[in-house]
Amino acid sequence: MTSPSSSEPSTVLRARLVLPISGPPIDNGAVVVGEGLVQAAGRWRDLSGVRRERVIDLGEVVLLPGLVNAHCHLDYTDMAGMLPPLKSFPEWIKSILALKAAWTYSDFAQSWVRGAQMLVQTGTTSVADIEAVPELLPEAWEATPLRVHSFLEMTGVRSRQAPEAIMEEMTAKAASLPVGRCRVGLSPHAPYSTTPALLRLCASAITQRPWRLAMHVAESPAEFKMFTEACGPMFDWLRRSDRDMSDCGLGSPVAHLERCGLLTDRLMAVHVNHLAPGDKELLSLRRVSVVHCPRSHRYFNHQRFPLDALAQAGVNLCLGTDSLATVLKGPRDQVELNLFAEMQALTRSDPGLAPETIIQMATVNGARALGRAGELGQLSPGAAADLVALDCAPKLREVGEAVVHWPGQVRASMIGGRWIVPPPDLPAL
Repeated sequence: MTSPSSSEPSTVLRARLVLPISGPPIDNGAVVVGEGLVQAAGRWRDLSGVRRERVIDLGEVVLLPGLVNAHCHLDYTDMAGMLPPLKSFPEWIKSILALKAAWTYSDFAQSWVRGAQMLVQTGTTSVADIEAVPELLPEAWEATPLRVHSFLEMTGVRSRQAPEAIMEEMTAKAASLPVGRCRVGLSPHAPYSTTPALLRLCASAITQRPWRLAMHVAESPAEFKMFTEACGPMFDWLRRSDRDMSDCGLGSPVAHLERCGLLTDRLMAVHVNHLAPGDKELLSLRRVSVVHCPRSHRYFNHQRFPLDALAQAGVNLCLGTDSLATVLKGPRDQVELNLFAEMQALTRSDPGLAPETIIQMATVNGARALGRAGELGQLSPGAAADLVALDCAPKLREVGEAVVHWPGQVRASMIGGRWIVPPPDLPAL
């Protein structure tokens, strides 16, 4: 434990249990917050003397870092229940493209804000969001207290734009956005929807700027077959659309990205449901982060996610919500963007996975993928004072299980030392 500085007034938050992630759970713990950062985390009796007039007892709660949602499409929040699962992935792509074409700017803006509100209420404090409508920025950022990492989506196959023109447009947009609480990155959509030339331009761009990349990779059997065998429904559909298919039949989607220079520690590879021999070792060697979205995985009825193989290879594994367009929804169901729901879906598909591992996927691992290790996803000295309180008080040995199975909204939430979901009462000791 590091002692807090006495130069600035600090706030001591006492909780029944503190789960710092960077260390073991703390019974009757406290976190000292000052200047937007965590100053210290430890036992209440060791920290209770710090500026007692700024002490807040949160009561019988679990206090943990704000969750890091490593993959989301806020634009598509209001599409919940509009797109039933279809037999083939290419058919689903066609259906969402048609739906997007029917939406207005206002539809996307309203959907974005509604999704951000859901994340705030359910404990996310940082989100990696794929931005399909870059015109929303930066105004959308101002509508939420979240730390938003907006990855500007690029395709090129369907639009038939020259790769250089796409990159010039996105570079100009990214350069125009302020860097602060919210940040920007690039998102070449997927190997099948982009050209090798655009991927190489992205690889070059991140060597010159502090941007990161997010990309859907090896998501469906159709994509995997397209690249490994140069055939199948996705191959046939895109060939009819005049896509140059000369990059197919040369290996897996992961191998394709390696040839294009895109496998790097700046890349967040989303889904990665299909691996060829050598793929997991290549992802580990290049220090690529992989993001799993359990509810979206179930929606598409994909084969079992290769979590064990990736983990054994040492790949950094993260959790994301994807969008509500790919969450199963019954006629009377109320679904929301909720990283706790993703944790619970993961426990159902991988019941032997330790709760602590799942929580790390939703906190420190996501922070590492965003290049913010030590800043986000943990309660340690110098980290951002992003934290959430859950209204439960399990036994110390059961805190991981209680967090993973938390049903929904948080009791309180803070970003950068400011309450974004204030506690319902603030009794001072």
